[in-house]
Amino acid sequence: MESLAGKLLVASPKLQDPNFLRTVVLMLNHDENGGLGVVLNRALDVDVEAVLPAWAPHVARPGQLFHGGPVDPTAALAIARTLPEAKVPGFSPMVDSIGLLDLNLAPQELPMDDLERVRLFGGYAGWGAGQLEGEIAEDAWFVVEAEPDDPFSPDPESLWRRVLQRQEGKLAMFAYQPPDPSVN
Repeated sequence: MESLAGKLLVASPKLQDPNFLRTVVLMLNHDENGGLGVVLNRALDVDVEAVLPAWAPHVARPGQLFHGGPVDPTAALAIARTLPEAKVPGFSPMVDSIGLLDLNLAPQELPMDDLERVRLFGGYAGWGAGQLEGEIAEDAWFVVEAEPDDPFSPDPESLWRRVLQRQEGKLAMFAYQPPDPSVN
């Protein structure tokens, strides 16, 4: 399977694991050893100001910490998008101009004008070798192209539906499925 880095995993209605129910995951890394991503649509009721105050003025709206996934929820990750050709210390590009930003560096140590957007996550989603491929084969995930603003959506609650709505064919119909199909 080709690398899914930079793609979105959109939870299908078959995926009932509460950790991933109706989630959208940005894949940051994927190879024969497994994959790593962050859940884009689970804002926590925690302002960035409360946990990393120096970063609060620099994060994309809403200024909340996001639940990146069930793996190591106390680990803080920053996803950023840089300007094209920018050289930002502590920035590890993953896909195009989106990548991980080292939170050990303070914002004043970075050329903040070269960073277009920043979002902070507690935890991440991870898969071992072959695990994600198995879940995709079981139709637990839809794999779709990401748009540049998806990781920084100001309305994360509606991201799952919006990503599905922009797909072609039958995949778009899933956007209108109620959370509990038995009430349909």
